[in-house]
Amino acid sequence: MNYIQLKALITTRYRKTTFTILSLMYIVGFIGLKVPLTQEYFKVLSPFNLWTSLILLLLFHQDFQPKFILFAVITFLVGFFIEVIGVHTGIIFGEYQYGQTLGIKLFEVPIVIGANWLILVYCSGVIVELFFQNLKSSISGKIILSIIAACLMVGLDLLIEPVAIRLDFWQWSFNKIPVQNYLGWLVVSLVLQFYFINSKFLKNNLLAPLLFCLQLLFFLLHTLLPA
Repeated sequence: MNYIQLKALITTRYRKTTFTILSLMYIVGFIGLKVPLTQEYFKVLSPFNLWTSLILLLLFHQDFQPKFILFAVITFLVGFFIEVIGVHTGIIFGEYQYGQTLGIKLFEVPIVIGANWLILVYCSGVIVELFFQNLKSSISGKIILSIIAACLMVGLDLLIEPVAIRLDFWQWSFNKIPVQNYLGWLVVSLVLQFYFINSKFLKNNLLAPLLFCLQLLFFLLHTLLPA
């Protein structure tokens, strides 16, 4: 079975099943991380969850023309190397270091972080275009779309940060999350979202809104129900 056949199988015949499996991944992951007996095992699975989410997201993407592939590669690399610069200099997000939970590192940054940036930029961009499609007709409208999508990403990061510290995704100097982190996220997200909004490829991915909402609920519940 080649990629096109696999993609067609998952996105048509098994669409509901795929949505259910993805939802169960996040539900089981949430429970596993809350139970002390299983927490360490599920922490090890965190990068697997992100990689699987990205793979399923890409399987539901409808337009693999060169412009999309370029967008995906650039967003992955920009997200990853922004974090590399951030970790080594502290000038973008503040002073922080990654723990061991997110798996294999390159230049002291987990490789899966690039995947996470791609997921968040893509999903939030798809959501914004879904609800505000009419704004794309002008440059000012595209800027507004980019700002809204970037704010979605920063809003999600507000939920992620305290949970990430508890799960040893990363740690901040003096155990304090600086305002600089959110400003850095806003600027980087805004640039990548403007790139996404202006890129000419199909963006009607049915899985993107679900994946964003699952991540939002996952971290919201961790925040509301701390260990």
